[in-house]
Amino acid sequence: MNKKVLIVEDDADISGLIEIHLKDMGFDTLIADRGDTALEIALTEAFDFIILDIMLPGKDGLEVCRELRASKLKTPILMLTARSEEIDKILGLEMGADDYLTKPFSIRELTARVKAILRRTEDQSDSGSVSREILRYGELVVDKDKRKVLLRNERVDLTPKEFDLLALMAENPGKSYSRESLLNIVWGYEFAGYEHTVNSHINRLRSKIEVDLSTPKYILTSWGVGYRFNDELNQD
Repeated sequence: MNKKVLIVEDDADISGLIEIHLKDMGFDTLIADRGDTALEIALTEAFDFIILDIMLPGKDGLEVCRELRASKLKTPILMLTARSEEIDKILGLEMGADDYLTKPFSIRELTARVKAILRRTEDQSDSGSVSREILRYGELVVDKDKRKVLLRNERVDLTPKEFDLLALMAENPGKSYSRESLLNIVWGYEFAGYEHTVNSHINRLRSKIEVDLSTPKYILTSWGVGYRFNDELNQD
C-alpha cells in the first residue's frame, strides 16, 4: 500500500507542484488549503506524512502543528513558510515539527527531506522488530520498541522529539551531550543557531518525568556542556 501524504498549502500552484512530484515517488496525496480543514482531516484520517504551510487561512500552521501534537498524533510533519524570520523556525521546531523548509525551495530538496524523515521514522519502527529494548531506571521505563515511557507504572505522553531525546540519553547514561550535538542527532542534521530549541524540549521533558524540577533526578545539566542522563541510577 502506498504511503499517504497530506499537503496543507493555500497556494494552488505550490500544492499542485508538490503533489505531482510526490505522486511520481509513489505517494498517495490529499490537499487541504485551510488550516482548520487540515486539522480536522489529520485527526480523522491516517497519514504517513504531513507537509504543513505556516501561513494559512482559518488556522495558521503553527497552531495546527501544536494541536496535532497535543492530540498525541505522531505523524511526521514538515513545515513550510514564505517568511524567513528566525522565530518561525524556532516555534515550528518547538511545537513538534520534524523539519522545516523556507520558501522558495527546490522540489529536489523537499523530496529529499521527505525521504530522510520517513527513513528515520521507519528505522525507529523497525529497530525493535528482532529484539525489544527496554530501559529501566527504577520507576522510569523507556520502551524503545513501542516508543513508550512509563513513570510509576503510568504512561507519560511525550512528543516524538521528547522521546528521542530521552531514549538517546537513557541508553548512554553519564554521557554529556552539547545542545548542538543533540540537534544533529535527534533532528537528523544541523540546525546551527537553534540550540535553545533543545532547552525548550528538555524543559518540557523534565516537567513530565521529574518530581522536583529544581533537583532533577533523570536529566541532569552538564554545566558548560549541555545535558546528560544520571549515571548514578541503577538500571534494572
